[in-house]
Amino acid sequence: MRSSSKSTEAEPDAARGAAFFDLDKTLMAGSSGMVWARVSYDAGQVSKRLMARWALDHLRYRLRGASDAASQQVMTEVREMLRGVRSRDLERLAPMVLAGVLPRVYPQMLDEVHAHQDAGRATFIISAAGVELVEILAHVLGMSGGIGTRYGIGPDGRFTGELEGPFMYGAGKVEALDRYAADHDIDLAESFAYSDSASDLPMLRAVGNPVVVNPDEELARVARQEGWRVMRFEKLGRRLAIAGATLTTAALGGLGSVLISRRRSNRVRSPYGRAGRIRG
Repeated sequence: MRSSSKSTEAEPDAARGAAFFDLDKTLMAGSSGMVWARVSYDAGQVSKRLMARWALDHLRYRLRGASDAASQQVMTEVREMLRGVRSRDLERLAPMVLAGVLPRVYPQMLDEVHAHQDAGRATFIISAAGVELVEILAHVLGMSGGIGTRYGIGPDGRFTGELEGPFMYGAGKVEALDRYAADHDIDLAESFAYSDSASDLPMLRAVGNPVVVNPDEELARVARQEGWRVMRFEKLGRRLAIAGATLTTAALGGLGSVLISRRRSNRVRSPYGRAGRIRG
């Protein structure tokens, strides 16, 4: 669908529309998953060597973005990593993860959220990140709700390794979006969606008003062809994130030793995959 370049000022049909925001590299700079990794490392749940490997993979993600194959592989790995873990152990990390995510939220995107709210639209985060984090972050930001990947939890309070509902990536986001819109009487033709990645083209095309934010090369090309609104402001944040990932790696043992360890051991794979991580 082509963008109508509508203003976010009050409109007659705004109450039936909504605004949906991708999380990673759209609503916030960088990856919420990397914030979780650092918190887990501080809590002693992730080894020094593994954290350094994740930092390198995060650097690749910042430079290249994520691919469909890598994201699906990551989902398989994350499900296996969580299998048997007590849900309360992850819940206890939530305050520290939130403290790391909030400073990364783009002020420009908060302005967009507030403009939609002032126009009478509901605002939601929709992300491949876990639903608990997405819902908490949406609540803290004063948004209407969060739509995230839901991991199954058994009667014993431990993760089952299965998903409850779609993986919030690509077509999975559209499936969730359609169901959510039907349940809440939202008109997607009157709605907005924001993303940085071509992986979210299905979601962007599912609404009447797609907006691209600091887009990757493929999404920028599509946006030009379709005449979609483009927001760009991430260059400084991107440089800082890359520098931060490099410094993290160096602090955890140096790039040289990490590269050697990567060649010697492939027994534990990063939750970000070879080419990228789960997209939000």
